[in-house]
Amino acid sequence: MEYRKYAQIWTRYLNVIRILLKKSLQGEQTLNLDKGDFEKVGTRKSGYKFRIEFVKGRVNNRISDSEMASELSVVMQENEGVRNILLGNDFVLELNSKYQLKITCPNAPAKPEPVKEKKEVAPEPETEEKEAEEIPTVAEAETPVKDEEEPPAKEAL
Repeated sequence: MEYRKYAQIWTRYLNVIRILLKKSLQGEQTLNLDKGDFEKVGTRKSGYKFRIEFVKGRVNNRISDSEMASELSVVMQENEGVRNILLGNDFVLELNSKYQLKITCPNAPAKPEPVKEKKEVAPEPETEEKEAEEIPTVAEAETPVKDEEEPPAKEAL
């Protein structure tokens, strides 16, 4: 077994991973890795999977069973810029069988809800149609309006 056979691959991806760590404060990030890079070096031809949990800059779960995960964590912790990011928040990196590295920050500061400004609705300009509705026609003006029918008057005896 060659020592740190994945380190060179992870070093090539490190700058992108650093950027995605920062962006993960806003939401989950995904990096599509080149499957061929890993298949050339490894003995497996099927997909690799692992999960690394960083808490306060240190790996918080068991990754010793995955050489790929172990080497990624070492490469990340050896880089000062990445190490400083890892110290600032907790992160989870997950590789799925499709060679997608998902990066999340479970304790990211909550995003403030965008404040929706109330738009003042300007009154509609009066149109001739509206004015026409309000003005009675000549026929309506001449017709007496009956509010209620008056009861017939009682005849006096």
